[in-house]
Amino acid sequence: MISIKDKKDCCGCSACVQTCPKHCIKLAEDAEGFLYPTAYNDACVKCGKCDSVCPMLLLNEPQEPMVTYAATNPNEYVRSQSSSGGIFSILAEYVIRQGGVVFGAAFNDNWEVVHSYTESFEGLAKFRGSKYVQSQIGDSFSNAERFLKEGRFVLFSGTPCQIAGLKRYLRKEYDNLLAVDCVCHGVPSPGIFRDYLGSVSRPITKVNFRDKRTGWKHYSITVKSESSELSEVYHNNEYMQGFLSNLYLRPSCYDCHFREGGSGSDITLGDYWGIDKIKPELDDDKGLSLVIANNKPANDLLIAIDGNLTEMQLSDAIKYNPSITTSVSIPKF
Repeated sequence: MISIKDKKDCCGCSACVQTCPKHCIKLAEDAEGFLYPTAYNDACVKCGKCDSVCPMLLLNEPQEPMVTYAATNPNEYVRSQSSSGGIFSILAEYVIRQGGVVFGAAFNDNWEVVHSYTESFEGLAKFRGSKYVQSQIGDSFSNAERFLKEGRFVLFSGTPCQIAGLKRYLRKEYDNLLAVDCVCHGVPSPGIFRDYLGSVSRPITKVNFRDKRTGWKHYSITVKSESSELSEVYHNNEYMQGFLSNLYLRPSCYDCHFREGGSGSDITLGDYWGIDKIKPELDDDKGLSLVIANNKPANDLLIAIDGNLTEMQLSDAIKYNPSITTSVSIPKF
């Protein structure tokens, strides 16, 4: 039976909740807004399925990536709406063209970040752009499994711990699954984000964590309402200052077990920070994706899509984006 004695031992992936045959595990918010599972003993039959799918109890070995690329989407509009180079959208569009399904993180009507899926090109827009809040997985793992068993091509995107949770939940490998994770700094508190939005004029009509109107390297966080717009370069924004200073990340993020390919993902996406120093001819300050192929099928797919790929050295990317391999430190006061 799942039992969380120390909050750092739970990444909040919700695999345990979705696998419980008696539906006796529920998620509850703590004071920071993070979700943690609780098992109700009167319904539990002690089958052990919850423990068997917990990625924190069953860690993967790190895997050596095959190839590292710098890449951009040739569609400049899509690239402008994306956090970095827009490669997620190319992969997602490819999957949709194959009759597939794409899962990602989106805002709901209450401006909470939740996982959902789409089967249409139009539905992909909600997944573009970073959401610097931990998303609620809901029943996305079970929905993905249903589509996979039907033979549909499924792209599931998420943080490394969410991909690890999905892989444990599925219990087997699927050739029709493309698992895509991100280079993750850590997931911030939904409660803090809720408080931040509470200080902004309402009703809110748009939230953009990576507004490139001030440039890719000096992006802004923009919140629009019907009557106003608040837009600040990230280093001047109080929410982003706290996030990037590691003040309110989930406890498990300070010792993340899912970096360096430990999630089991096929492809890892991120920002190619430092490209202006490594290969300045690729830097136009409109966004450049770091793309890591973790296995041969993933690399074959990347070569097949039109992503303006330039092969790079992983060591160069790590130098300017240490979150690829290293967890952030707990702040000292």
